[in-house]
Amino acid sequence: MRYFIAFSYSGKNYFGYQIQPNQISVQEVLENALSTILREKIKTTGAGRTDTGVHAKKIFAHFDTEKNFGENFVYQLNSFLPSDISISRIFEVKDDLHARFNATFRTYEYYITLEKNPFTQDSSWQIWKRDLDIMRINEACKILFEYEDFTSFSKLHTDNKTNNCKIYKAFWEQNGSELKFTISADRFLRNMVRAIVGTMVEIGNGKMEPSDLRKIIEDKNRNSAGTSAPAKGLFLVDVGYDF
Repeated sequence: MRYFIAFSYSGKNYFGYQIQPNQISVQEVLENALSTILREKIKTTGAGRTDTGVHAKKIFAHFDTEKNFGENFVYQLNSFLPSDISISRIFEVKDDLHARFNATFRTYEYYITLEKNPFTQDSSWQIWKRDLDIMRINEACKILFEYEDFTSFSKLHTDNKTNNCKIYKAFWEQNGSELKFTISADRFLRNMVRAIVGTMVEIGNGKMEPSDLRKIIEDKNRNSAGTSAPAKGLFLVDVGYDF
């Protein structure tokens, strides 16, 4: 039987979701907890491979087991896991439903704080020495919908078969000193959101014009885009499936 896990985590103490040699990962901690409670070796497959320091407000993984577990299983698992990983739901799905390959969309949020704030040090990029023009940034966001090849925002030397992504929404909102970027697409490339955010910041502070984004994308060259934004401001907030 195949089960889906809906969960969230703070990425501060982990080297991403996927198991890494000699580094602690969310997948390793989750699998150890499942294996201990179910008393068998459990392997999970996550909806995404979040980078070191990236957080997830809502993410899914699947695992297979023939064992039955009761209504208290979520409580047991949460009791066993550290405080920075939380399970919200576990439910049975079709045997061929894949947490990564059957996802229809993924949505990320990125947070920027325009003031020095000790309470958001681990959850936002603090840019308090200069202002950002959110109108210029949102003007640039509209250009993203004109393209599908985002090679310029992809980490170099990956094994992607294609760098094409279909972006469904991309916009910035401001609430006081906090800026939030929301972006949703059918898939994302490694480092893509952070590279887009870093480029948008350069547009927002006047180093680039919004229209420069077209040339950056058309160059299909990572060196043409801005530097990547810090991982700590990035959250995976939703993953969609046709259950």
